[in-house]
Amino acid sequence: MKNELIKGWKAAVPVALGYLPIGLAFGILAAQQGMTAADVFFMSLLVYAGSAQFIAAAMIASGAAAAAIIFTTFLVNLRHLLMSASLAPFLKHLSTPVLSLISLGITDETYAAGYPEASAGKVSARFYLGLNSLSQASWIASTVIGCLLGGGISSPEKWGLDFALPAMFIGLLFMQMKSRKDIIVALAGGSLSLAFTFLLKDNFNIIAATVAAAFVGVCLDDEA
Repeated sequence: MKNELIKGWKAAVPVALGYLPIGLAFGILAAQQGMTAADVFFMSLLVYAGSAQFIAAAMIASGAAAAAIIFTTFLVNLRHLLMSASLAPFLKHLSTPVLSLISLGITDETYAAGYPEASAGKVSARFYLGLNSLSQASWIASTVIGCLLGGGISSPEKWGLDFALPAMFIGLLFMQMKSRKDIIVALAGGSLSLAFTFLLKDNFNIIAATVAAAFVGVCLDDEA
């Protein structure tokens, strides 16, 4: 059982390292938007969603209503429903309380790091404990440190910090593309998301494109 925990920690190392620059960037931007280190700590602990935190911090700074912030971050994070649905068939052997704890730690990155292990067989709760705990600890630490440093950095956009999150997603995408089917699905998702931008608002283009690209992937599997 101890080996499973260590395996989870090992799987979390790339995620934790990737979170460092993203977390620092968020912390710096959050500090310049008026958030304190305590604000950033509790947001990273309780919300724990990179893109949603970037959006929420900007909306808080602009004086947006609480309902608007909650609804927007909910829409941005709807993709986690799809991730959870794809993991569900491999985690049926785990109890409901354990599944609840695992679900709290699902992010784009931990999903990508944990899916190969889950789909290969009966993944243990200890594996996800190691994966999620180290990943979130890295995120919390980097965001708080970034906030503490944020006051001394002017115009973070000049350093490309505002592009840190998209850069990480691009890196994760290229790491996952190992076959012709992966490339087709990725291109379909990106192209459809851009196309749906003109038809849908409030980030629904991302959700619609994700579902459509997943359908493309299923069709390609059937052809194979």
